[in-house]
Amino acid sequence: MDGYQDNPNNEGAGKRNPLQALEFIEKLPKNVGGVFILRDFQRFLEDISIARKLRNLARRLKSEPKNIVLIAPEIKIPADLQEAFTIIKFPLPSTHEIRDEIQQLLQSIGQQPSDILMDELVRAAQGLSLERIRRVLTQILAHQGTIQAEDVELILAEKRQSIQQTQILDFYPATEEISDIGGLDNLKEWLLRRGNAFSEKARAYGLPYPRGLLLVGIQGTGKSLTAKAIAHHWHLPLLRLDVGRLFAGLVGESESRTRQMIQLAEALSPCILWIDEIDKAFAGTDSKGDGGTTSRVFGTFITWLAEKKSPVFVVATANQVHTLPPEMLRKGRFDEIFFVGLPNQTEREAIFTVHVSRLRPHNLKNYDIKRLAYETPDFSGAEIEQTLIEAMHLGFSQNRDFTTDDILEAASQIIPLARTAKEQIEFLQNWVASGKARLASRQSFLQS
Repeated sequence: MDGYQDNPNNEGAGKRNPLQALEFIEKLPKNVGGVFILRDFQRFLEDISIARKLRNLARRLKSEPKNIVLIAPEIKIPADLQEAFTIIKFPLPSTHEIRDEIQQLLQSIGQQPSDILMDELVRAAQGLSLERIRRVLTQILAHQGTIQAEDVELILAEKRQSIQQTQILDFYPATEEISDIGGLDNLKEWLLRRGNAFSEKARAYGLPYPRGLLLVGIQGTGKSLTAKAIAHHWHLPLLRLDVGRLFAGLVGESESRTRQMIQLAEALSPCILWIDEIDKAFAGTDSKGDGGTTSRVFGTFITWLAEKKSPVFVVATANQVHTLPPEMLRKGRFDEIFFVGLPNQTEREAIFTVHVSRLRPHNLKNYDIKRLAYETPDFSGAEIEQTLIEAMHLGFSQNRDFTTDDILEAASQIIPLARTAKEQIEFLQNWVASGKARLASRQSFLQS
């Protein structure tokens, strides 16, 4: 907008006119060297006159000591200009760069943080640009003069805001614990065995980072709850990806957003990347009439899943597994595929116990848990929770506490998904029986 700067002889040249900015370079003598930095110039690359001038300059500058540098947060080079450009991408700062930046800032005020505080600050700042790190730390110092352990939360707040601004990932709070999951003993045992797999001790042992899990099953069986519990138990940040947000309206933007998602997830690693209902995004990739966008996004994502070396643990959930491309289910994409079926009677007892203990921690003995589990065959965990909420409404409306009979009354009014989606469940059971997934529960899903 303001033309060329830092040159007293040509101050303001090309002001508010991108074509004049290129003509200025063109008119300079051949033997005059220089580096010309064009900020936000990517906005003009689709203009025919600008594109033609850049192609002419590219041929001419091959024999002259001049270079043109475009600086942009995200650049999309038109096809007719791609041969003229070399793209250099600057990743988000590494942990070493973050540590150096924080140390320089704190040394400038004479503060010597402990190793523990420094590690917490660096971990909290992962995934932020250096500019954002400087901004939040400067705000803290301006307010109180030093940086303390409790200020880590302010950095995390800045991180949450940064992630939200991408409109791709959500920084999801994870407060659920493994003990909040009723049943699923095989799955919980698998997760507990890998609790220290992200530690330096595991690297020294030679263990690779865990890759991820695909959880398959009908709605309401605890797949999303498991993703949250993993993050809490492993003390890792939980990032939630809405795959639908990857698909933007402009050509090429969906692929760009996918790469941005991958870059951000890896910058925030070690972390949990939770992809809920992945089947809705990638079902029938070959048949979608979107010019191949879904296939390209899927290709980028599946390649990253297979080749990633970073400690990003992917937890994907799917309800309609038969709609997923076979490449998604191939070995090497995920560490394991688990089938999360309807809870059997023993697991329903555990689920009722978890929920009632949370709602009435001092009155658990007043409820007949075994009877409740027996009287609710085919109920999922989500339907059990909804039954308790409905029973609470019954008790509250009559100004008394809810009882076992209220829960049974509420259950009698609910038609479980297992009955309305019988064909889907039978397909999943046959699919699992063929050996394509592990059972999340120790007891067979054929038992009630």
